[in-house]
Amino acid sequence: MHIKAENLTKSLGGTTILEQLTMDVKSGEHVALVGRNGCGKTTLLSLLARIEFPDEGRVIQSKDSKIGYLHQIPSYPDLLVKEVLLEAFDELLTIEKRMKELELCMAAEVSERVLSQYGELQESFMELGGYEMESRLASIANGLGITQFLPQKFKELSGGEKTKVMLGQILLENPDILLLDEPTNHLDLSAIQWLEQHIQQFQGIVILVSHDRQFMNRVVHKVIELEDGQCWVSHGNYDAFLSNREAKLEQQFSEYKEQQKKIKKIKDAIRRLRQWANEASPPNPDLYRKAKSMEKMLTRIEVVKRPKTEKAMRLSLEAGERSGKEVVRLEQLSHRFSSSDPTLFDRVSMSVFWQDRIAIVGDNGTGKSTLLKLIMNQEIPTNGRIHIGSNVNIGYLAQQFDTLNNEMRLIDAFRDEIAMPEPEARHVLAQFLFYGHEVFKKIKDLSGGEKMRLRLAQLMQQNVNLLLLDEPTNHLDIESREVLEDVLENFEGTIIAVSHDRYFLQKLFLKIAWIDKKTLTVHDGDFEFAERKQTEL
Repeated sequence: MHIKAENLTKSLGGTTILEQLTMDVKSGEHVALVGRNGCGKTTLLSLLARIEFPDEGRVIQSKDSKIGYLHQIPSYPDLLVKEVLLEAFDELLTIEKRMKELELCMAAEVSERVLSQYGELQESFMELGGYEMESRLASIANGLGITQFLPQKFKELSGGEKTKVMLGQILLENPDILLLDEPTNHLDLSAIQWLEQHIQQFQGIVILVSHDRQFMNRVVHKVIELEDGQCWVSHGNYDAFLSNREAKLEQQFSEYKEQQKKIKKIKDAIRRLRQWANEASPPNPDLYRKAKSMEKMLTRIEVVKRPKTEKAMRLSLEAGERSGKEVVRLEQLSHRFSSSDPTLFDRVSMSVFWQDRIAIVGDNGTGKSTLLKLIMNQEIPTNGRIHIGSNVNIGYLAQQFDTLNNEMRLIDAFRDEIAMPEPEARHVLAQFLFYGHEVFKKIKDLSGGEKMRLRLAQLMQQNVNLLLLDEPTNHLDIESREVLEDVLENFEGTIIAVSHDRYFLQKLFLKIAWIDKKTLTVHDGDFEFAERKQTEL
């Protein structure tokens, strides 16, 4: 089995995204597509899935192979979530329906013909795994954390919940080729780990786009980088790709510098020959011919391009005046939103001290974001109390930016919170990759990543000594995540963060507060240590 892109060219809005791109993925290969935003990763997945079609070139896949690709959320106005998932078993359900019809016939009158038909259908039903339908559905629903949604109407779910259900439907279809665009978005830690195991055991082809570096490290053994419409292949996981790319760039810079030296020498020789020819009396035609010959040689040289370096955010964040030793104290804290709602956490206590870096982790719905809102006094706890220490100045990065006025221009939204002249504001926003007329875009037209960069730009201008970060790497590309990590690593204040990004967690935090079964357990150690300890509880 294989899927191949052969000389693909694709333009969007007059811009060439892919140009004569060729790539071949063979049976059993698990591949990540990486590259800067806008380089064509999602476009390439759409072409491979034949949702879009190339301007030139073609996509070749093995005969009778089936592709599973989540690209848009269909409308199911009347179906329950379980019925949406059961659509993955369309062929089996048709057979099952016919078997039930024949059972009714046999209850009235048994005939040789009906018995023969029923036997053939039952054999097909067994071979296609009909008797495992319910157990497979339950396993995948449990793994993705959507079991509680099964009796609900699909249309009543949030966008993220619908995405998880559609991912479940695709996995239940058991395709030969899985095309996954940001599959870990909207998944909590346990669901991400379950999906990792599922993909690791998947025997077919996987091609995925992801910003989750740990996920790529665990599930892929080939990385394809898209740049200038072409692809470059690195064997191994994401960490191996980083090492291989660094070696490639060093080699390219070396070749570029050597060639530039050679070109300079030739140009200097041409200039000297012309100068000597002009100074000779009479002028020397041989010297002119030599100069002309060298010029022709120069035009025939295949110029080595200077390797591109990505523009990254330029962040700097200095902690304000230090706070007191104890920054936040939770005392016997319990919370639920109303008397009819379940308790999120019950009688939890924790102290956070100056320069602590503590990450709050746990599954979706356990109250991680709510805990940050309680510290911010945006929610009032049902029981217990929260004590904020002396001289604490909080900078809060929310997961959702509901406070932003959608009709406001980006630069006005920035200056609404940070008082500074427009030229200075534009200079600051340029450091967060907002150039030229981009600063005049309306908030409603910004992507999730652009909104996150805007909030980071505001946060970096504030005089804070306690950072509360709710999923700060969400929507950021890998380069921006790395810049943010470097800044936080050098921040001299206190950090409390909620995150599902295990790479981010492992790199920055040495204290993990794990919310599970309404209790909060603090582990003194990095994320991998905390994960091991949590499984022992």
